[in-house]
Amino acid sequence: MRILQIIDSLEAGGAERMAVNYANALGDRIDFSGLVVTRKEGPLLNQVSNKVSYLYLSKKGTVDIKAVSRLRKFVLKNNVEIVHAHSTSFFLAFLLKLTCPKVKLIWHDHYGDSEFLSKRPSLALRLMLSFFDGIIAVNQNLKLWAEQKMHFKNVVYLPNFPSAENNVLENTILQGIQGKRIVSLANLRVQKNHFLLLEVAKKVQLSHPEWTFHLVGKDFEDDYSKEIKRQILEFNLKNNVFIYGSKNDVKNIVEQSTIAVLTSQSEGLPVALLEYGCYAKPVVVTNVGEIPLLIQDGKNGFMVETGNAPAFYDSLVKLMNNETLQIDFGNELQQTINNKYSEQSVIDKYLGWLTKK
Repeated sequence: MRILQIIDSLEAGGAERMAVNYANALGDRIDFSGLVVTRKEGPLLNQVSNKVSYLYLSKKGTVDIKAVSRLRKFVLKNNVEIVHAHSTSFFLAFLLKLTCPKVKLIWHDHYGDSEFLSKRPSLALRLMLSFFDGIIAVNQNLKLWAEQKMHFKNVVYLPNFPSAENNVLENTILQGIQGKRIVSLANLRVQKNHFLLLEVAKKVQLSHPEWTFHLVGKDFEDDYSKEIKRQILEFNLKNNVFIYGSKNDVKNIVEQSTIAVLTSQSEGLPVALLEYGCYAKPVVVTNVGEIPLLIQDGKNGFMVETGNAPAFYDSLVKLMNNETLQIDFGNELQQTINNKYSEQSVIDKYLGWLTKK
């Protein structure tokens, strides 16, 4: 089998991580595993295995004929059979199909606002999906949406999975006191609801001023980002909340932390949560997307209603005050990840699905 992954960038986001994870995992399993990045490289480039054939297109604009031509040459040269397009790269895959009709197309839907699918534009997508052979959804909401809204028949739900880091320089040093750090791996985007985190941080500052929050994720320097920074100053949290931007040494960052959180108002199955579990960190998270399928409240983490700052704070304090609970939750979550969300189990299902097509 000869499979090519396509993704728009190699920034350290969930969809980008999964494109790299799939390419790397398939490097040992199939005849050819490739990865094409369309618009922008980034910190995940160092994570790409040397067993993966890599191409950067440097695509300019929505329709870039030169980029399509380069992609077509790469596909033909490597006898690619299946093109696996992640997120918005489906449009380039569609253009490729017009020039390489024998290639099978798979679309991997990582749409993060899965709580608000009724607002999702769908007309142009529906037209292009008629050229695709299958859809992978990262949660059940997206699977139902593809089947019911897009009227697409061959849809499979495959959860995200974590993967070991390759060639990563562990150079990020977190501020604060060892043993009293709370990490949030989340790009600075509206769906991640960092304002809930700041509300909680205000309460923690009063009751546990030695504890600090560490926000790791891409800073888009937009209005949302500016408002986060404004509130940090307004709430006098500059010594309690730290922003690091996009980082690649996730293992190093998580291991410097004591507790991990997600305050999202919408999610699929967040890769960050899988990474928290990989490194046995206790978590407090919101009950959105596929998170309730992973977190058993009170057993392998605390899960609260999205937007409920008092409940989030109370759960966080329970963990902060109880080191035994921290260890127990972390170990339980790690076991859950190993049992249900391993690379091998997901890739086995993926290849089985492709074989049946």
